[in-house]
Amino acid sequence: MFVIIGWFVAMGCIFGAYIVHGGNIGVILHALPTEMLAILGGATGAFVVANQPKVVKATLGSLGGVFKGSKYTKSRYMELLALLYDILQKARKEGLMAIEKDVDEPQASALFQKYATVGSDHHVVEFVTDYLRMMVSGNLNAHEIESLMDSEIETHHHEAHAPAAAVARLAGALPAFGIVAAVLGVVNTMGSVGQPPAVLGGMIGSALVGTFLGILLAYAVAEPLAGLMEQKCDEGSKELQCIKTTLLASMQGYAPQVAVEFGRKVLYSTERPTFTELEGHVKGKK
Repeated sequence: MFVIIGWFVAMGCIFGAYIVHGGNIGVILHALPTEMLAILGGATGAFVVANQPKVVKATLGSLGGVFKGSKYTKSRYMELLALLYDILQKARKEGLMAIEKDVDEPQASALFQKYATVGSDHHVVEFVTDYLRMMVSGNLNAHEIESLMDSEIETHHHEAHAPAAAVARLAGALPAFGIVAAVLGVVNTMGSVGQPPAVLGGMIGSALVGTFLGILLAYAVAEPLAGLMEQKCDEGSKELQCIKTTLLASMQGYAPQVAVEFGRKVLYSTERPTFTELEGHVKGKK
């Protein structure tokens, strides 16, 4: 919703100022179809050439998410930390082997089913169960697991960041494609030098619309989208860092209540639950 509102404000102010200053919006509307064909067509072709198919597919999949609110809310993080608390508490009371079945079959685990939001997220479940499995096996120490976690989080971040980087590169190219469209319009105008000045003026105006549209699409559409996609990517990595910090604190001997406090402190302040909120949520889920 905020994306649409932002675009509405940007376009309204830009075109509104043009009209207030006496600009003829008909000139832009007349040139719009062919200029957009040249700019968007060229940009789309270059985008496909510049990115691997998996990045193109991921970018198309990510575009739908920018129009939705963030799923990384305070309530989601409280569920995540409550899930980790329950798992660690069970392991502390009954031993690590007691959670082996929960780790091997999370879809059938009462612990994961109790927290539907995070329990149905396969990225979260896979990350949690993979490292719990290593903790159960006892073959790796905390430093080795931390190094492995860092590598996986870094890989996840790079993969999730690829669509944002691709859109950012596209934003950088759009003004150039606007210039290409404008140059073509000038070439067309120069081929009609025998026409009356009024006709030539209209043709030159249409050509300049290409430059205008390229810059507008770059800095009012593509660049803001790339920035928003990057922010959402960072939120996904932050959730994994929260899980990492909690599990490592448990491996180092801290009680479950203290371990989830370690994880809570990693979260962004805008979504981080307070100690009292988290404690009340954990007790309410028992």
